[in-house]
Amino acid sequence: MSAAETHPSTTPDHVRQAWKDANVSPLWEQLNAHSLEVKRDRGYIWKWQTMRPLIDDALALQDMAAIQRRVLTFNNPNLRNPSMGATPTLTAALQILKPGEVARPHRHSPSALRFVLEGEGAYTIVDGKECLMEEGDLVITPGWTWHEHEHRGTRPIIWLDSLDVPLHRYFGTDGFQPGPPPNKMPETLPDAMFAIANVVPEGIKTNPNFSPVFRYPYQQVVAALAATPIGPDGTRRVRYVNPMTGGSCMSLMDCAMFEIEGDQALPVSTSASTVCAIVEGTGTTHVGDDVFHWEPKDVFALPTGTAVRHRANGKARIFTVSDREVLRRLDLLDETIGTPA
Repeated sequence: MSAAETHPSTTPDHVRQAWKDANVSPLWEQLNAHSLEVKRDRGYIWKWQTMRPLIDDALALQDMAAIQRRVLTFNNPNLRNPSMGATPTLTAALQILKPGEVARPHRHSPSALRFVLEGEGAYTIVDGKECLMEEGDLVITPGWTWHEHEHRGTRPIIWLDSLDVPLHRYFGTDGFQPGPPPNKMPETLPDAMFAIANVVPEGIKTNPNFSPVFRYPYQQVVAALAATPIGPDGTRRVRYVNPMTGGSCMSLMDCAMFEIEGDQALPVSTSASTVCAIVEGTGTTHVGDDVFHWEPKDVFALPTGTAVRHRANGKARIFTVSDREVLRRLDLLDETIGTPA
């Protein structure tokens, strides 16, 4: 009998104990028909109608820990390796701030975004630059930028948080620094410098890893969608980019919004994993064998390598954040429009 055919029960106990003590395991016992099958992650949807009562419960909490981090984190139970994440590389959560509340300044190596789902009048302050937060706005806080939140409005504000924390934890590059920030903040640039399409300032120094624009107002994105032609998959799609490079707004996170009317013409599959937030409209999304029925403010995660097809009841707009940029730079991005051969 060859070693590859050895049944686990024929291995002497003292040999097995030696493996255990040395923290090694015999590969030949793990190789079988089932282990060679690739098990895929599956998506998951967090319904707003389920989340809204939980948000109200969080709003009622008065302890300081809740006030500083009134956040409900999404945990996808359908991941191959369940952890605190919506996808293997991205976290997603709902953060809530009541009028008059603040979240203290801090910074960390993971990049983060805030996409406003409900409310207005709050500000995210990034490296000292104030960014207004209104419904549909995207505000980014790139890695190691100082940021804090202040709510100067009159009703609670709720936004989608997403960070590349799992990716940093995997690489061992996760780091955190609490405030207070230094007296002298890094230099930032006024958004007016980038307000004219196709024209950017010359001779200024910017960090190439992220956009000097931290706030992307929703109405500007809507206008861009209206001027965008329908793509091969039947959607109008725009990306949030760094105006100085034309690349992704943050180095490891790719943000986009697409608009769909009726049925998506062709399914799309990608090796990137994605978190989606419904901005406007209702509809359904087919993800492999799963079907998600969605409405405004629902959030769902899309797995890698599965054909995805959306259908809107009329017109809908969906915000997305993905690890697409990471895979592109690692030469691991594989995207297909239409049914794979």
